[in-house]
Amino acid sequence: MKKLDRDFYLRDSISVARDLIGKILVKGKTSGIIVEAEAYTHYDKASHSYNNKRTSRTEIQFREGGYAYIYMIYGMYFCFNVTCNLKDIPDAVLIRALEPLDGVDLMKARRKTDKIKNLCSGPGKLCAALGINKDDYGEDLCGNKIYILDNEIKNLKIKSSPRINIDYAEEYKDFLWRFYIEDNKFVSKVKA
Repeated sequence: MKKLDRDFYLRDSISVARDLIGKILVKGKTSGIIVEAEAYTHYDKASHSYNNKRTSRTEIQFREGGYAYIYMIYGMYFCFNVTCNLKDIPDAVLIRALEPLDGVDLMKARRKTDKIKNLCSGPGKLCAALGINKDDYGEDLCGNKIYILDNEIKNLKIKSSPRINIDYAEEYKDFLWRFYIEDNKFVSKVKA
């Protein structure tokens, strides 16, 4: 399998989010199949960079696509995002869940659980399991520290739904920009 190249990321976040489903996220000795992802566009009221809001936290989104955008929620959980689109068009994709592949014992130790289904079934969980933290902010996904491998899964059934926990985003809260593998037990939350 080969790494996704820069061109993969130089597209809008909705296309990238859908196409990331089934690919493999790798960090160190751990990896997992991306089973759930959410798109955030530069014109989206749920996006951290909505209205071209440029801060030290969002700055990486304004580079060309293919970099790690890491931030903390609730003061305790990291979230891993993939930046997308062209320079100065700040789109991103939140990786919400993985199906664990490599380094499962290490993931269990990091998450302090033996329940494989619970290792990566949420954005904070997968970051803890893979050891992703603020030090990974801005990492080039075409490099060797964190990257995504192309992976062809035959007959992949991808569903879409509204994104999770963005009620503040007004009309954008109902857009079907969350993509996930149908009936995959590692998806964080099934939302009708």
